[in-house]
Amino acid sequence: MALYSPLLVLLATLPTLFFPFTLAISSTGLCSAPPDHDSTLHILPTYSPCSPLQPSTPPSRFLDTLLFLSNRDVSRFSYLSSLLAAAPTSHRSFVPIASGRNLLQSSTYVARASLGTPPQPLLVALDISSDAAWFPCSSCSGCTSSSAFFSPNRSSSFLSLPCNSPQCTQLPNRSCPAKTCTFNLTYGAASISSALSQDSLSLAADSINSYTFGCVVSASGGSIPPQGLLGLGRGPLSFLSQTKNLYFSTFSYCLPGFRSPNFAGTLRLGPSGQPKRIRTTPLLSNPHRPSLYYVNMTAIRVGRKRLLIPPAALAFNPSTGAGTIFDSGTMFTRLVSPAYTAVRDEFRRRVNSPVTSLGGFDTCYNGSVVLPTITFEFDGMNMTLSEENTVIHSSSGTLSCLAMASAPDNVNSVLNVIASMQQQNHRVVFDLPNGRVGVSREPCTS
Repeated sequence: MALYSPLLVLLATLPTLFFPFTLAISSTGLCSAPPDHDSTLHILPTYSPCSPLQPSTPPSRFLDTLLFLSNRDVSRFSYLSSLLAAAPTSHRSFVPIASGRNLLQSSTYVARASLGTPPQPLLVALDISSDAAWFPCSSCSGCTSSSAFFSPNRSSSFLSLPCNSPQCTQLPNRSCPAKTCTFNLTYGAASISSALSQDSLSLAADSINSYTFGCVVSASGGSIPPQGLLGLGRGPLSFLSQTKNLYFSTFSYCLPGFRSPNFAGTLRLGPSGQPKRIRTTPLLSNPHRPSLYYVNMTAIRVGRKRLLIPPAALAFNPSTGAGTIFDSGTMFTRLVSPAYTAVRDEFRRRVNSPVTSLGGFDTCYNGSVVLPTITFEFDGMNMTLSEENTVIHSSSGTLSCLAMASAPDNVNSVLNVIASMQQQNHRVVFDLPNGRVGVSREPCTS
């Protein structure tokens, strides 16, 4: 694939998928983040001056930034494609989350977490399309020098799990050298080998004892989230499954704009504190991709016009993987070719101004233009995108581009992905017990 071929080819390698959620603390002391409380985490954009994960030489030009983020989406989309294959008292936790730096095959947002006894702080990528948690351990071979390593020998509560443990049987690609359960996975372009382990995991004010995760012992072929990753998917070893007696398999998030300077976004864990009045759509299940959050998108509107899109372009089909998912690790929404073409053509017709292109963005405008809204229609709810969710603006404000693209023909042309930019400043609720996803407008960008 050429370097800029569809620039927006979604960054998908699900167990590789990244919800680059990044929680960051400024080392300059010029930026302050509100403390985590209850079960809510605050989130910060990668390129914010407050982000500790900002590259040492962050892209200075609008085009460089877009290419950087778009290239990450390419790996993300590939990962998604690879996935074809009596209760306690209600509890809640509010965790600040921030937009993470542009990590290859990583998540978009991260959260502060601690692992072990005494606790060792980590910045973990939050990925709603992945299940298992994994953290680079101090003995990791091939992990990047910038990785924040977890040291098992410094934790009194650390435990290696044997091959006959129930958790080991739930893993794909597992093996048992020296009677210790190990497993392999791919995350974007990276190959990762981990030892199945348990220790105490802390988020906000909550501590989860005997949390099962992968202690990464080797990595090759590409970069991985240096802080580690916490999977918020729907599988048996996901965070939701391991904490279902605490959070009832329910969570929501509000993602701030990726340039937001503060930890404005939040991850809410548990049914308590979730929006009381919110429209929802049924959550669909795909046995071939059990971790993904599929929903039924029925139509798309540009302005007030409902577009003529072949039903097959939006239909859910478990056997082929077709349908629509919400994903936190993909930056820009991808639509199957017939759907994107219909959106793009009507968008251009409404703007009625000379069109230019920028990298993989094929619908850009110079100067001031009046932009139409775009609405995704689902069973039971609509999601109307404002200008901040629809277009990317240059820092000078003279160039604006439709922040969507067509699903790449050579990866997975049947999957629609509602990505993080289109979700920004919305509260997105995932309620697994009731089988539903809800979306409502909630500004959380400072």
